[in-house]
Amino acid sequence: MSLFRKFFSSNQPTSEEEKESEFNLSASEKAISIDEHFIFNFKKNGGKFLYCENSHEVKEQFENILEENDWFENEVLCFNPTLFPLLEDNKLPYTGITNPKFLIATCESLIAEEGSILFSSKQIKQNKPNDLPANIIVIAKTSEIVATKSDGLSAIKKKYERDLPTNITTIKYFEKAKEEDFTQYGSSAKNLYLLLLEDL
Repeated sequence: MSLFRKFFSSNQPTSEEEKESEFNLSASEKAISIDEHFIFNFKKNGGKFLYCENSHEVKEQFENILEENDWFENEVLCFNPTLFPLLEDNKLPYTGITNPKFLIATCESLIAEEGSILFSSKQIKQNKPNDLPANIIVIAKTSEIVATKSDGLSAIKKKYERDLPTNITTIKYFEKAKEEDFTQYGSSAKNLYLLLLEDL
C-alpha cells in the first residue's frame, strides 16, 4: 500500500495480509521512507505540497491555487505542450506573453535528501532559476521521487539516452530566509506549489 494512500485514504480496515507484512518489517525498513523524507525536507524548505490521487484532483487543486492567489486571466510561462489543455480550460494565456505571473512545469525528479526539485532544459529551456517567475506550480508523480541528486542525474541519463538535456538545475528554497543564510546566497526563493500525482 502506498504511503500516500495510507496518509490520505479513508479509514479502511487493514487486511490481515497487510498487517502481517507491516509486522515483519525490519528496523531499517521501518526507518523513514523516501517519500516521507522528501515531503519533510520539501516542506521544511517552505514548499507547498498538495497530494492528488488522479488527474481530476490535479485539475481541481490547480484551480484552487488560481483562486487562492487570484491568478485567473494572468499570463503563464509554460514549455510543456501536455500542460496546455489545463491552461486553455482556465483561459490562461501562455503564448506571446511578456509578463508571466507564474511558471507551470513538470520536473525530472524530486530529491528526497534535500527536498529539492530537479529540472532540465526539457522543462525550463535555457532559463536559470533567477530568470523564472517568482511563482511556480510543479506537477510531478510519486514515481519521480529519488533519494539523492546523483539518482536524479542517473534517471536523466537513462531517460534521455541519446538526447541528453542541458541546463540541469535544482530549485531548493521556497521562501525567503528569515535571517541571513549564506547557504541561499545567489539563489532566489520561489513561491512553489507541488501537485504530486500518485502513480505507483
